Parts: sequence; structure tokens; C-alpha cells
Amino acid sequence: MKRNSRSGSYFPVAMMLICGLAASQAAAQSRLNEEEQFGPVVRAYLGYLRNEQEVVDDRASRREISRAYYRRNSNRIRALRQIAIRIARESGNDYLPELEAVAGDEMGTLFEHPPKPETLRVSAVLGGTLRFLGSVRSGEIFYVFARLDPYEQVEATGKARTVDGQQPRAGAPKRGQATTRPRRVITP
Repeated sequence: MKRNSRSGSYFPVAMMLICGLAASQAAAQSRLNEEEQFGPVVRAYLGYLRNEQEVVDDRASRREISRAYYRRNSNRIRALRQIAIRIARESGNDYLPELEAVAGDEMGTLFEHPPKPETLRVSAVLGGTLRFLGSVRSGEIFYVFARLDPYEQVEATGKARTVDGQQPRAGAPKRGQATTRPRRVITP
């Protein structure tokens, strides 16, 4: 009986595909198990990043984006994931600030006058709106910033302004001071 040499060459390829699929499934399951240690807010953010990676993968598969664009955005997503997990583990809170990750040549997208990467210091506030969290090597170096909420912006700039940017009126209570107002009296 003569054996078909063509069908014999498919077996190793099929086995490689099955092994690759099993490894991919195991990695995905491991990532999901890792995320179970976090609260719903952090898990939602990690899910958002997973969805963003799927969008980038889909666009690459349809050849809508260049290989360089795909690589940079995949690396950016990986850097954001690393920082988000680090923040969640270090703080023990189910809270993440709005995160921005930029490569050195993209600093101009965040700042009118971009700082030099070598001058950045962890926890430094730049432009009154962003706090530098650190750099992450994910293919290339990404500089990660947390966007400050309005109260943190006021605190960071050291100016006595209300959240809407107006100066407080004279006689207004200072931050943390108790406020009272006259009682409304209704006569029957």
C-alpha cells in the first residue's frame, strides 16, 4: 500500500497549530486568573486594554495599519497594562487614574513645550495636569503619566482657586473648614 506523502506532511503542521492554540488559551486563562485578584474598576481597565489590543490586531489583519504602527501601539498597550497592575498592587485600591503612555518622540502630544525625557523625575507634576509615573521598556521606552483630577491640579499648582477656575469670594470658608448657613424659618 502506497502512502500519500501529501497527507503525511499535514500531520506535523496540524500538531503545531494545536499546540500553539493550547498555549495561547493557557496564556489567556492565566491572564484572566491574574486579573481576578483586582477589584471591578481595575479589571474593567485591563479588559479595556485587552479590547484595544483586539482592535489593533484586527486592523493589522486587514492591513489597515503599518507594521510599525501596530508594533508601537501593541507596546503602548503592554506598557499601560504593566503600570496599571503595578499601581493596583502597590496601592491596594480599586482605583486607577487616567493614564497616558507616550514614546519620547510623542511628548508633543501631551505638552506644548515637551520636557526632555532625561529630566523627568518620578512623581513630578508637569504642566499642572500630569504626574510622571515612570518609564516602561516595552519594545521601546514609554513614559507614563497620570492625569490629575481637578482637586489635585489645584493642590499641585498651589493656587487658591475653586474647581471651576474662579477665585474664591471674600469671606468664603477655606478648604476643610466647616460651613454653616442660616436656618430657614417658615411661620405657619
